[in-house]
Amino acid sequence: MAGPSGARTPQRLLVLLLGLIHVASSIFVVKNETETSCIMANFSAAFFVNYSSESGIVNTTFELPQNAMVLNSSSCGKENASNPILVIGFGKGHTLTMNFTRTPKSYQVQLLRFTFNLSDEAFFHNASTSSEEVSVESKTDIQADIDKKYRCISSNQITMNNVTVTFSDVTIQAYLSNNSFSKEETRCSQDMPSPAPAPTSHPTSAPVPAPTTPPTPGTPPVAKYNVSDRNGTCLLASMGLQLNITYEKKDNTSVRRIFNINPDNTTVNGSCSPQVTTLELKTENSTLVFRFGMNATTSKFFLKGIHLNTAFSDAKQPTFEAFNDSLKELQATVGNSYKCNAEENVQVTDSFSVNIFRVRVQAFKVEGDKFGSVEECLLDENNMLIPIAVGGALAGLVLIVLIAYLIGRKRSHAGYQTI
Repeated sequence: MAGPSGARTPQRLLVLLLGLIHVASSIFVVKNETETSCIMANFSAAFFVNYSSESGIVNTTFELPQNAMVLNSSSCGKENASNPILVIGFGKGHTLTMNFTRTPKSYQVQLLRFTFNLSDEAFFHNASTSSEEVSVESKTDIQADIDKKYRCISSNQITMNNVTVTFSDVTIQAYLSNNSFSKEETRCSQDMPSPAPAPTSHPTSAPVPAPTTPPTPGTPPVAKYNVSDRNGTCLLASMGLQLNITYEKKDNTSVRRIFNINPDNTTVNGSCSPQVTTLELKTENSTLVFRFGMNATTSKFFLKGIHLNTAFSDAKQPTFEAFNDSLKELQATVGNSYKCNAEENVQVTDSFSVNIFRVRVQAFKVEGDKFGSVEECLLDENNMLIPIAVGGALAGLVLIVLIAYLIGRKRSHAGYQTI
C-alpha cells in the first residue's frame, strides 16, 4: 500500500533545508500495512518524447512535476510471491513505475515503465491520436547492495523507444530495514572517475590518425527566436549558433564537423511550462532542443539541457544523438535578460559542443515581448576590465610624471635668493 502523499512532506522539507537536493527533486515513500517503509526514492526526472502531431513528428520535453505522488497501486510486495513496486502518478494519467527485484546480496530496479496519455494537451500539444495510454519500458542499471542506498548525482539516461527519461540527483533504497535511508551507499558508475586509458602501442609506420577537421565556417548569423503560448511569451532569444560534432566514419576514421545553424533554413518551435521552457530548432536532417529551467529558491533561470538529433551519410552510425540535462549555463535573474557578446562554448558531451555567439536570452518572465534589464556575462566583464586597467595605469603614469616635474621645479627655485 502506498503511503499518503502528505507523509512525505516533513522528510522533503528536511532535505530541502539541508540543501542536499535540487529544488525540483521529489521524495516518494511506499509503506506496508503496518506503516513501515519498504521503498524510499528521491530524484529529479526529465522526459523527452517523440510523438505524432497534426503537423508531423514533434518532440516535447517536461519534468516530473512537484505535485507528482505515490499511487495506491504501489506495493511492498509479498514474500516469495511478489516484489516491491513504486508507481508515481502525475498529470492526466501519466505514471512512472519502478519494479524492484533482489538477490541475497543486492537489489535493483529490474524494470522501468513509463505510461503516458497523449490526450493530455498540457504535455502533448495537437497530438494526432487520442489514445488513452502508451507504455514503454526498459531494464535499468540502477542497482545497490542490500541495506545500502543507491546514490547517483550524475545524469542517467534511460531510452525506451521514442522516450528518453533522464534521472539526476538520485537516492533510492528498497527492502528497507528501517524507516529511513541507510547511511551507507552504493554509488552509480556515472559518478565514478573514468579510468585512465591503457597505453596502446602502434607501429611507427602506421600511427593512429587524429580526427580530421574540415574547414571551419565563419561566424554564424545571429537570429531572433520567440516562444509563446496562450499566456504570452515565455522565451526571447537572440544568438548565433555553431555546432561542433565528432563522429566515426564508415572507414573507422574520426572526423570533426563544425557547421552553423542557418536561420533561413530552420523551423522554430517550442513549449512553455512553469518549470521548463524549450526552444526547438529543426533543419532538414537535424533537431536541436534547448531546455531552460528555473531555480525557485534563487529566482534564477538557466540553460539546463541541450538535445541534438541529426544524421550523417558517411557515419558508421547514421543517427547521431547527444543529450545533457545537467547544464548550468546562461544564468540570470528571472525578469532580467542574460547577455554575452563574447563567444561561449557549451560542452554537451565528449563528442558534441555548441558555440554561442552574441547571445541575449530571457526565459519565463517576459514583459511586453521585450528583453528586461541586462545581466552581463563574466567574459564581457573581464574584457571591460582590460581597457579600464590600461586607462588607470596610463593615468597613474601621467600623475607620477606631473608630481616629479613639480618637485623638480620647486627644488630648482630653492637655489636662488631674491635681491
